Formats: sequence, C-alpha cells, structure tokens
Amino acid sequence: MTGPLIDLGELRHSSDPDRLPRPPRAVGRPLRCVLVLVLLLATLAAAGVPPRRDVVSIPAGLAAETLLAGDLFVVLDPSPAQPTQRTLRAFGLPGGGLLWQTRVPVQGRTWGVSSVGGMLLATVHESNMPGQGTLSVAFDRETGAYRWQQPGSPVELADGTVLLQSGGGDEPFGLRALDPCCGTVRWQLTTDAQVSFRYGGRGADRVVLKQVDGPVEVRDAGTGAVLARADVRPPGSGWPGVTQVVDDLLVTISGTPATITAYGLDRLDRQWSIPADRAEFALGCGLVLCLHVGGVGLRAVDAATGQPRWHSDRWTWVFPYDGRLMASTANSSGTRLEQLVVLDPTTGREVAGLGRWELAQSGFGDPLIGIRRHPAGGLYVTRLDARAGEARPLDVLPEVAGNCQSSVSWLLCQRVNGSYQLFRWSD
Repeated sequence: MTGPLIDLGELRHSSDPDRLPRPPRAVGRPLRCVLVLVLLLATLAAAGVPPRRDVVSIPAGLAAETLLAGDLFVVLDPSPAQPTQRTLRAFGLPGGGLLWQTRVPVQGRTWGVSSVGGMLLATVHESNMPGQGTLSVAFDRETGAYRWQQPGSPVELADGTVLLQSGGGDEPFGLRALDPCCGTVRWQLTTDAQVSFRYGGRGADRVVLKQVDGPVEVRDAGTGAVLARADVRPPGSGWPGVTQVVDDLLVTISGTPATITAYGLDRLDRQWSIPADRAEFALGCGLVLCLHVGGVGLRAVDAATGQPRWHSDRWTWVFPYDGRLMASTANSSGTRLEQLVVLDPTTGREVAGLGRWELAQSGFGDPLIGIRRHPAGGLYVTRLDARAGEARPLDVLPEVAGNCQSSVSWLLCQRVNGSYQLFRWSD
C-alpha cells in the first residue's frame, strides 16, 4: 500500500454515527477545536493507525465544471474576462500535474463535461451561435487536441460509443450514434416520439420511442436496429399515460381505473398487469419493482410476476446497490444530508442504519462515499458498505467545503476558494 489512511474506528449498528462531539461554545472555540482534533489524532496514533495520506491540491475556479475520469481530473473553467468562454484543462493523477489545456472554440452560458470512448466532451447549452442550442465539442483525452463538434448532448452507450440527443420541447428529437474518435455517424433518427433509454453496464443499450398517439418502438442503441414495435395502449385509457423503462421491463400506468402493466423490453410481450392503487411511477429495485405511491411511501412487487412483496410509508427514495437497497427518509433539515438505511429488497426489512450522510458524486459501480461537516471543522468522510450494512470511517479532511467526487481509488473535494484537493483512500 502506498500512503497510509486514517481509520476512525468501527461504527456499530447500535450507535448513531451522527453522535459526534458537540460543537464547542464560542468562548475558546479555536483552542477547543484544536484540542478535539489533537485528541482524535492521538487516539488514532495510540491505536497504531498511520498518519494522514498526502494531499494534492488542483486549481479550479468556483464556477468551473469538473470531472473525475479515471487517471484524469478535468476542469472546464470560465474566463474571468469573458464568462461565456471556457478553457478545458486535464490534470494527471495521482500527482495532479497539468497535462494539457485548450480553449473551447464555442461560447455559451451553461456547460457540462463528460468522458466517452477515449474522448472528453465539453457540452454547451444555450449557445450564442444561431440555431445550435446544445453543442458537444470533442477533445482527445490524452493530448487535448480538438476532434469534432456536433449538435446535441451526449449519452454514453454500452459499447463505448456515444449518442447525441438534440431537440425536445416544440422541436423533434434528433438522435445520432457516433464513433467517438472522429464523429462519424453510425445511425441517426429524427422523431416526434418521447425518448428514453435502458442502461446496461456503463451506458445505454436500448432506445425506447413512445409515440404520443401510437406504438412503442425499441431499438438497439449501438446499431439503431428495431427490436420490437407494439401498441401498448389499453382500451379506453385516454393515452398518453405513464410509460417507463425499468431494468428489463417497459412499465405503463394508465386506464380507468388505473392499471400497471409490465412488458418484456426486447419483445414488448405482456408479462403481468395489476391495479395501480395510487401508484404514480416505478423504480428499479433489483428483484422487485418499487412503486411510488402518492402520500403513502413505497410498494414493492415481484418484478417477474407483479405479486405484492412489501410496502412502507417510511422511505422517500431508494436505489439498488450491491444486492441490497439503499433507502432514505424524508429530510426536513434544509441540508443535503439524508438518513440512510440498508434494506433487504425482497422483504423490505431494514438490515442496518448508516446515519445521516450526503453522497459524493460517483460513477457506475464505484464505492458509495458519504460526507458531512465535522463539528470541529473539516469534512467527515465514510465509505458506505451496503452488503455489510456498515458506515466505515475514512478520514476527517481539513479545509474542505464539499462538492466531492469519488472513484475506485480517489476522492476529490472542493475548497472554499474553488480549488480541489485530491485524496487517495484506497490502493
């Protein structure tokens, strides 16, 4: 292992990890804060825990868009003199040295940055270029060299290519699947249908088109080939109703009385149908399908048969992770902190409570990192283990404000001045 990591000890299920030392009174606050941190470090040292890892600082402005992408940290910074003009910079990890920087050759007010198929895409919305609206500009990941630009915002596909989606609102949707290297079009389509995606692995593998008053069509995202087309409107439904892609199912909620019907996604063959019973929309929960019921929480049914499994009025938000469900209760504190618990997906039984955390931004399959302010200063960081039902403390990071991004090995958090600090939490 290169570089030590502070371990704050084990959080047991019987104790609430929120119960950290109370903030000291205003009188003597600086000295008491120092004493708290000294005591913490002394306790860790007595337990044989190595000192803090090295920290790397990376410059960025407060208004910058940032992306943690493998061994790169990418910063899309506005120009101080002209905020609509951006500069793209890439820093190598773990050292944090500047690898390259380049000026983005278009201007706009709202931006995003993504990494797809060996390219870095800077996407500008509300561009001042007439007729553009949304435009994605591709740069070589290794050198920063300009490659191509085309209208649309990117959707990463499961085969490593990219699909650009443009239009919407009063305009038809434009879909174009591209080779990231050079922007060559693989397939394209203009449609008035509602567009949604099924995500498999690290990207979308199905495109679903729902006509306002017509059939549903399922296409392979990589090739554009039509896999299935069917009219799934129930008789007398007053279509359109709710239509969702949830894992391997197409789920509709419509009719009078309202009915939930599930279809196999690739053939649009009907699987099961049950009364909606006030369900508003569906959520993928692994082996079960979670139904959000207005005013009364969640109801779970078997994803294969529609048979009821469990219901609860406690959870406002759930998502599957590592074979379990992560759930949160309503947050009335006005902060981003959520009271997180781990559920058994088939029974709804609460397996463990993890305390109140804000989740750091992470990619598909990356570890869950929870953060919150420490009463004595800095940011308290923990790894949330859904399988073990534990919140495992990692560190208390000084001089960090938040806005954290995590990956398999790295944690990047923003300081008050806009710059970022890089911490290696796993080797």
